[in-house]
Amino acid sequence: MKQLGKQELLEIQGGAISGSLINALIRGISTILDLGRSLGTAIRRIQTKRFC
Repeated sequence: MKQLGKQELLEIQGGAISGSLINALIRGISTILDLGRSLGTAIRRIQTKRFC
């Protein structure tokens, strides 16, 4: 295995997107969609005056 010098180590760039970042984005989008569904249902119930 090759040993890297300090200057070479400073030039290393990591990956742009990780699995945890993708998971967080998907959870965020899912949460926003659920809030939209809940809000839409609440508006529809208010308009039709059907409460259970």
